[in-house]
Amino acid sequence: MKSFLLSFIFFLSCIGLTAQEKTLYDFKVKDIDGNAFDLSSLKGKKVLIVNVASKCGLTPQYAQLEELYKKYKDQNFVILGFPSNDFKGQEPGTNAEIKEFCSLNYGVTFPIMDKVTVVGEKKIPLYQWLTEKSKNGLLDAEVQWNFQKFMIDENGHLAGFVPPKESPLSDKIVQWVERK
Repeated sequence: MKSFLLSFIFFLSCIGLTAQEKTLYDFKVKDIDGNAFDLSSLKGKKVLIVNVASKCGLTPQYAQLEELYKKYKDQNFVILGFPSNDFKGQEPGTNAEIKEFCSLNYGVTFPIMDKVTVVGEKKIPLYQWLTEKSKNGLLDAEVQWNFQKFMIDENGHLAGFVPPKESPLSDKIVQWVERK
């Protein structure tokens, strides 16, 4: 019985370590143009991952995201926007339409990725990792709405998240970006 208990505890520890070993760098996605984007190319950078939408009351956050990006992009910081139509059909466009919208309306220069699913059974593996403690080793944080922001540290580990309504220029995000 004692050896069974020890084996079981060892097994549970291995599961926990496996979840914590996975980082942002283990994922590959596609950019808005359909090109492969290996997230390991972001090693050493802080990354803010945001699910975005063009027809949402929070869409003006694109301007704040762009402001944040321009201010810190030369300080090992990047923003990745992931368009998603998961919330009341607020991102119905094609990738080409989304790209044009972001450029014309908000002058977005930070990378925009392929339109994806961020909730439910069909959510992409990256968002499974972001939202499930069993996979990220830190916390459960189901995406509540468009413009939820996930903070990833320079080592590719989830550092936290900021709810959709909170500004990309909030003290929480700016202090995190500026922290050495």
